Amino acid sequence: MAPAPDSLASLAAQFEAFARQDCGTEPLYAALARALADRPGLLGLLNAAPPTQQRPTLLLAALHDRLLALTEADKPLPALAAYYASLGGVRPPDDSLGAALEAFAAEHEGALLETIATQRTQTNEIGRSAVLRPALAEISNRHGGRPLALFDFGCSAGLNLSADRFEVAYDGQAAPGAGPPEGGTPRLACRLVGAPPPSTPWVIRQRLGVDLAPIDLADARALRWLRACLWPSERARAERFEQAVALARAARHPVERSDDGLAVLARWLHMLEPGVTPVLFNSWVLAYFTPAELAAHTQRVHALVQGHGLVWLSAEDDVRLAATTGLTAPATPGDAEPGTHTFWSLTERGARSPRQTLLARSHPHGAWLEWLA
Repeated sequence: MAPAPDSLASLAAQFEAFARQDCGTEPLYAALARALADRPGLLGLLNAAPPTQQRPTLLLAALHDRLLALTEADKPLPALAAYYASLGGVRPPDDSLGAALEAFAAEHEGALLETIATQRTQTNEIGRSAVLRPALAEISNRHGGRPLALFDFGCSAGLNLSADRFEVAYDGQAAPGAGPPEGGTPRLACRLVGAPPPSTPWVIRQRLGVDLAPIDLADARALRWLRACLWPSERARAERFEQAVALARAARHPVERSDDGLAVLARWLHMLEPGVTPVLFNSWVLAYFTPAELAAHTQRVHALVQGHGLVWLSAEDDVRLAATTGLTAPATPGDAEPGTHTFWSLTERGARSPRQTLLARSHPHGAWLEWLA
């Protein structure tokens, strides 16, 4: 069924906004998003996805995934591949990009539709651990320095469950206790805006990840999808992804598949060893919830916060920040859009109801951090 004209207009506006606001480090995706916004027939491919997944990132990842599949199969690459640095391409976006896109989509429409219908955007971006680490330090400080138990909601392959193993550098200076400087250890570079974040020691004693469709690190096809969700021009990001995969394979932190992650969380809370502070963490997951789903999710988490001393660390956009905490995103400098930032909020047990704190604002992939708490 073809999408309605108003749906196509909404998608086109979404792609235009994505090109304008989100693609500062990826000129290819900015150009592709604009080209797709002008091509209703290609936008219609997203009709195969659930409504909450009909986003630019899914269609762009599907294109990237198909190109990677051709490369893995040692098939001749189409003209579109010349624009992808991840495939060895060096051609900058130009007037021929739109035609190359149309030709590729027409030839591989069936494979693209299957991917769009069956996959979910799963970046599993470990750069966010540059903010996750000081957020966990803050939680430890607030809760008597007790060991932490980390529950990653929407964890994909669970790569950020190894946050305590990553090496982090703020403004080029290694953070105290920020992972061992070993060969093959992912190194996260983060620019600070304002004061440095907390750096006191902390330890994760127990950890668990949950996802609707977790990535099996032994599944080559699933890993290719995670690679496809990375932006093709960011080669350093791709390298640290491969290092994080190797680290996760060695660590073998538990990851579960579930359609009800909060039910898994509730059971897990009862199984924790005494004396740990349980932390629920999510990052860029709640945007895929409908408003009703998000309201129900928030109510359930608040009950666990009040009843079990759970600490909720949420890293989402300004809309989800307001919906889950009632906090308002602070004014952004210049003409920056709040929706392009990640707001890190903390929800903890209060006297009669949960209390909320805005900890930080950051780049969605952790490239910069402004500590606010």
